[in-house]
Amino acid sequence: MSIPLPASFAHHVIDADGVRVNTYVSGDGPPVLLLHGYPQTHLIWHRVAPVLAREHTVVLTDLRGYGDSDKPPSAPDHAPYSKRAMAHDQLLVMRSLGFGRFAVAGHDRGGRVGHRLTLDEPGAVTRLAVLDIVPTRHAFRHADAAFALGYYHWFFLAAGDGVPERMIGADPGYWVRSHMKVQHGGPSFDPAAQDEYVRCFSDPAAVHASCEDYRAAASIDLRHDDADADAGRRVTCPVLALWGERGFVGRNYDVLDVWRGYADDVRGRAVPGGHYLPEEAPETTAELLGSFLSESPAGSPPGGPAATTR
Repeated sequence: MSIPLPASFAHHVIDADGVRVNTYVSGDGPPVLLLHGYPQTHLIWHRVAPVLAREHTVVLTDLRGYGDSDKPPSAPDHAPYSKRAMAHDQLLVMRSLGFGRFAVAGHDRGGRVGHRLTLDEPGAVTRLAVLDIVPTRHAFRHADAAFALGYYHWFFLAAGDGVPERMIGADPGYWVRSHMKVQHGGPSFDPAAQDEYVRCFSDPAAVHASCEDYRAAASIDLRHDDADADAGRRVTCPVLALWGERGFVGRNYDVLDVWRGYADDVRGRAVPGGHYLPEEAPETTAELLGSFLSESPAGSPPGGPAATTR
């Protein structure tokens, strides 16, 4: 279908303070940054991005540690793979492209990066869409047997001593395909997209970096989140929360109620499918994101002022 992306998506490799971020850009209009989750790359958006690019400047990236972006060395405290570090990369990418203010939509890990970016740089993010997640802090603070079984990979990937790296590295293709199969509830994935996910995950550096992402989530990210909660910092821009009607998140959380504990202006709904909304329900996802992104700020007429400073 759209693998590779349409030729209208220009490829860039952007230096974000020494971390090269694989980036694609298309369209004209208010900018939106689309962030992927685990174990995907920017290609999770391959059916949604071309639709949004009709009215927006769409920016697709591979998060640090994933896809064809750099995989910098980590540290004992996992800070290089904290959501704060990953979010800062994305801020620098958008600034490099000339965007001082922009919307963010993130699926899975990308939603967590978007959440952190919105907290750390509230003046930069105009709108935030989070797909099939609740905040990391809430998930860990309310973990139970259902969470441990449904999201066992959070604990497996966060394990130390190189255990998950060695086990995944023995057959990364099996890991990627089986992991995605367990979590999806809709049509089959595009084989070309899955082949790309497997290609990228066949790099041992990618396996290690993604484990560091989860180790950070279970440690330094929680400290950052607790500090925000203690200080009363919340997301103040509009938030759209979408979740799969047959997925774990929708079955186990009151998603809107949870997000309203972290953000002031929250709306959203369930979408047909499981976890991978941009691939399982691309038409509905694109429609809901497009409507959300096109809403005018309070007191502004439709179409202005654009969320762009170039």
